[in-house]
Amino acid sequence: MPRPIDNRTRRAPKPGRGEGGVFTAFGMAAEAEPLTPGLYVVATPIGNLRDISFRALATLAAADAVLAEDTRVTKHLLAHYGITTPLVSYHEHSGDVVRERMLERVREGQALALVSDAGTPLVSDPGYKLVQAAIAEGLPVTPIPGPSAILSALVVSGLPSDRFFFEGFLPAKSGARRARLEALAGIPGTLLLFESPHRLPEMLADAADVLGERPAVVARELTKMFETVRRGTLGSLAGAFAAEGPPKGEIVVLIGEASDETRREEAETGLDEALARALASHSIKDAAALVAAETGLPKREVYARALALAKDKGR
Repeated sequence: MPRPIDNRTRRAPKPGRGEGGVFTAFGMAAEAEPLTPGLYVVATPIGNLRDISFRALATLAAADAVLAEDTRVTKHLLAHYGITTPLVSYHEHSGDVVRERMLERVREGQALALVSDAGTPLVSDPGYKLVQAAIAEGLPVTPIPGPSAILSALVVSGLPSDRFFFEGFLPAKSGARRARLEALAGIPGTLLLFESPHRLPEMLADAADVLGERPAVVARELTKMFETVRRGTLGSLAGAFAAEGPPKGEIVVLIGEASDETRREEAETGLDEALARALASHSIKDAAALVAAETGLPKREVYARALALAKDKGR
C-alpha cells in the first residue's frame, strides 16, 4: 500500500528500473511500491479527475514510462497528481518500429503503463496491437481497472443491463450506417454506441427508421460539469436533436432491445417480403416450400401466409 510521506521532504522519483514513485492525493504525497516488469493497461478518468483509483495512481507513478495516446492530455492528468513519470507517445498511427521498441523495454525488465486519452484503453482506442504482441511473446500484461464511458452510461440509462453489445462508432455515411443498423437489429440486448456530436441527429433518425420506436438514451459529457442524460424513444430523440441542433461533448447512445410485438411485426414483414419475391416466379406451394427452407419457419405457417398474400393480390 502507498505510505504517506512528509511533503516537506518529498523528492521527485528518479526514473529507473524497479524503483517506486511518488504521487499526490488529498494534499498528501505518497510513495508507490515498485512494479514488476510488464505492460500495465491503466484506466484513467473520462472527465472528472477524481475518478482515478489509488492503484492507477501508484502504477502511473512507479512505471518507467507512460505510453499515452495524446501526451498533452495525459500530461495534465499526471501534473494534477504530482507524477513525473516520463511520457511516450503511442497512438493508432504508431507502427511496428515503435511497438517493437516498447516490447524491447519490457523485455529489458521495465514496467510500462498504457493509457488512452480517457477511460479504459483498447475500447475504441489504440493499444490492441501492443497488448496482442506482448501476449504473443509471453510478456506480462496487467489490467488496472477503472472508469469506462460505456458502463457509466449503461448504469444510468434505465435500459436492461443484463445483456448488452458495444458497437463503437457507426459508419459516417447514411447508407453504410443504415446497413450496419440492420445487421444489429437482431442483437438480443441493449446496444451501446459512440457518436460524434455533429452526426447525432442524422444517426438517430436513421436508427429510428431502421430499428423502429425503441427506447433510447443519449448520455453526454458523463462525469463532467455539463453531464446530461436524455431518455425517450429513437424517434422522439431524433426529433429533439434535429430541432435543437447537434450537442457538444462526448456522446454515448444506448438503444433498447426490440419488444416482442416489434419482433413479431419485423418477422411478419420479413416473411411477407420473402414470399412476395418467391411468388413472383413460383407457385404458392413451391414459394412456401422455398421460403420455409430459407427461414426455418414451419411449412404449414409459411404456406398459410402465402395463401393469404396470394388472395390479397387476387390470385
